[in-house]
Amino acid sequence: MELLSRRPGPRPARRRGWPFRGAWILALGLGFAASRAPAQPVVAPEYQLKAVFLYHFAQFIQWPPTAFADAQAPLIIGVLGKDPFGAALDQTVSGETVDRHPVRVQRFDRVEEVEACHILFISRTSAAELDHILRTLRGRSILTVGDADGFARAGGMIGFVTEDNRIRFRINLRAARAAHLILSSNLLRPAEIVAAED
Repeated sequence: MELLSRRPGPRPARRRGWPFRGAWILALGLGFAASRAPAQPVVAPEYQLKAVFLYHFAQFIQWPPTAFADAQAPLIIGVLGKDPFGAALDQTVSGETVDRHPVRVQRFDRVEEVEACHILFISRTSAAELDHILRTLRGRSILTVGDADGFARAGGMIGFVTEDNRIRFRINLRAARAAHLILSSNLLRPAEIVAAED
């Protein structure tokens, strides 16, 4: 894996389902219609695909060692606010590990409840409180992801956007670096890099 800065040894991760590049092809080339899955029909197809993205993001991020209690501590994907994923996110990460860390999903009603967490999806229902949420998380190595309008420019790290019925994403690289996260060039390549608004 090619990272922006070097790190010792390869990063093993057990993968199942679509390869990461396959997910890019689905999201960037085929749009929502190709992402329909038979399970959980009440979940919008875009959120089935976004659940896959959240899991795959974890494989292309390097967290500082202090982000985990120990080498076997779980990697937590959190959802803050109303959960749009239903069971899709739990099903996506079921039985998965990233760099020997089992992947778990946790849901939070308020940002003050967020303790151990590595990727935090901030629901649109919490968008009105985004400034407060990001201030509360400042200095913590948590990858913030959302799909509210202008999420990345507002200081979130990865913002999903829909263009021509396809899911794309924007990355605020400065915000990620401020949280001591290293993003793989494989993650940056298909993204639009944006700066925070003044």
